[in-house]
Amino acid sequence: MKPIVFALLTAFFWGTYGPVLAESRTFLKSPFKPYVAIGIAYLVWGIGGGVIGMLYKKDSFEFTGPGAMWGLAAGTLGAWGALTLTLAMFSGGKPYVVMPIVFGGAVTVSALVSVWKESEHTTVNPLLWVGVAGIVICAAIVAYYTPHAAPPAKAPAAEAAPAPQPHS
Repeated sequence: MKPIVFALLTAFFWGTYGPVLAESRTFLKSPFKPYVAIGIAYLVWGIGGGVIGMLYKKDSFEFTGPGAMWGLAAGTLGAWGALTLTLAMFSGGKPYVVMPIVFGGAVTVSALVSVWKESEHTTVNPLLWVGVAGIVICAAIVAYYTPHAAPPAKAPAAEAAPAPQPHS
């Protein structure tokens, strides 16, 4: 049950990430200032949470070999994902369009990487491809039908007031 709870919490956190990023961008009037703040948050929560978890599990603080390199690779991919999400929003993307593509795409990429890694040892059930198609269709439906505010209407042009006439 714990993995499901944590997975649901992750879906909540990452699902709110795009809309919160959009708010930050609006207030900071910059697409890259929020990215710097994201980096600071990753640093604080990543290191702090990792150290607390290591202390709890009584892990050693040795970082050697391929495990450390894979960890850095994972962190780099996460940071690049945050950057490209920032760029998606910066280039005009709205959270209700970008986020379904990001998360539907992430699920699909994760499945395809698993297929690639395990291709020698297992056969792929054709229902995987049905699921991939379903994700594409569902992401498009979610993006298209998510309610969003209409663009602000242009104010009607003020009627020109008659010019004052000089008094004679």
